[in-house]
Amino acid sequence: MTKFRPCIDLHSGQVKQIVGGTLTTASSDLKTNYVSKLPARHFAKLYKDNGLEGAHVIMLGPGNEEAAKEALVEWKGGLQVGGGITDQNAKQWIDWGAERVIITSFLFPSGKFSQEHLESVLLALGGDKDKLVIDLSCRKKDDTWFVAMNKWQTITDMEVNEASIKSLEPYCSEFLIHAADNEGLQKGIDEKLVEKLAQWCSIPVTYAGGGRNLEDLDHVKKLSNGRVDLTIGSALDVFGGSGVTFEECVQWNKL
Repeated sequence: MTKFRPCIDLHSGQVKQIVGGTLTTASSDLKTNYVSKLPARHFAKLYKDNGLEGAHVIMLGPGNEEAAKEALVEWKGGLQVGGGITDQNAKQWIDWGAERVIITSFLFPSGKFSQEHLESVLLALGGDKDKLVIDLSCRKKDDTWFVAMNKWQTITDMEVNEASIKSLEPYCSEFLIHAADNEGLQKGIDEKLVEKLAQWCSIPVTYAGGGRNLEDLDHVKKLSNGRVDLTIGSALDVFGGSGVTFEECVQWNKL
């Protein structure tokens, strides 16, 4: 059944909510909806205290490792960690307390999907696909979706469709899919993508991008027949938003 899934987005060591498409190498391009005065561990404790499993901690660029590790200390075995995960450090993040690691860019050297890289990450995790989440965050292109990497700036050669989903499912326990063109804009979800994910995915999948309120949770539940979870970020009161309160989302999960 559809659940609200929380997040901790880290940028330069701080918890932030960012307009996804503006996260380029040029700091002048960055559009930030919110910068929290509270550390990542505060949100980890908040999620732990409210039993919100499946929260993802995303490190957007360098300078975020310490903040992510502090969050993991607060809720050991309760958070998923992504951003810069490779076959060299995946096991280390599990040892530091991540429930699962999330991979994107490492799967696409030079923007092209690498089966070898996928298998090397799984091997580093002892072959345990329950420890692995594949992030297929994407951007719209010619009325379809293609995986986007490097802070959602580089469009890869992988189209997000039934064939690609089915080819990856044997290697992971979940998918995380940000609709990067909707991320941080609070203008609503990509309805068509949510519908397709429900049709294509036979393992858990979390959609993020554009979620604004409880009505969007209801909408995702209806569109996906309860098969897709929703992350709400910028609209949430704990991230400076006015669309919905954290407590309302917690209570919605209990319905």
